[in-house]
Order: sequence, then structure tokens, then C-alpha cells
Amino acid sequence: MTKTVDPATLPPNIQAILRKASPASRYLGLEFIECDPEKGRIKVAYQASDQLCNLWGGIHGGMIAAMMDDVLALAFGLVLAWGQITPTLELKTSYLQAARPGRLTAEAAIIRRGKSISFAEAELRSADGELLAKASATASIVTLKPKEGAAKA
Repeated sequence: MTKTVDPATLPPNIQAILRKASPASRYLGLEFIECDPEKGRIKVAYQASDQLCNLWGGIHGGMIAAMMDDVLALAFGLVLAWGQITPTLELKTSYLQAARPGRLTAEAAIIRRGKSISFAEAELRSADGELLAKASATASIVTLKPKEGAAKA
């Protein structure tokens, strides 16, 4: 990715996520690096702590899958309108190398955005660039209904 974007210019739902990351994203150590909304690409880092490890010192596979789901959700968010969400319908994660605690980088890209379904792929790399995992996801595009009595803009 060559295009660094000011977070204030990102779609509103991405700004909201970056202003107040979910408890899960904070637990994983999410850090925004860069994105290209026009291409539907995003790059983030995770500061993987020892708390994410299995008994053998590697990052637990479920934590890797959570990182992949997290970065894929951010990529989906790049192509949504305000008030839309993308619940994950399917997530496939392939583990290629053991991940160790420390800084990991993840990149995700939208493969196709349809009217009601979106597809994306992601990669997770170690601090030295070694490919650790790949993932693909299918997500439903859902428009939230305003709450009863909510003021209309």
C-alpha cells in the first residue's frame, strides 16, 4: 500500500472504530497504520502479548483468527455507508507458521462488494515480514434500523 490517509478523512464507521476500538480489538493490541479506501485496502498492527499464547508460547490459533476477523471487518468498513454493518458469515483462516508474541502486521483487501454480501482476504505477518496466516471472509451487508424515537438527521 502506498497511500497513507488521514484518519479524519476515513468513512465515519471507521473513524468511530478507531476513536473507540472494541474491547476485543484493544485486547489484541490494534493499531491503525494506513489504508486506501478507494481500493478497499487497510493495514494495521497488533501488539500480541503473552496473554494471547497457548501453553507452548505461540499465539493461540483462536487469537490469530480474531486478528484476521478484526482486520477484515475494518476492510469491510471502508466500503460501507454510515449505519451499515457487516456481520461475518464465514471466516477461513490458514495457519502457515507459528506466531510469537510481539508486533504483528495484518493487511486486508476487499475482493468484491455486492449489494448484500462482501468478500475480503487478509494476511498476517511477523515483525520481520514472515507470512504467518492467510484468511478469507464473507460478510453480510446489513443496514441498521434507527431506534424508535431517535431524532432524524
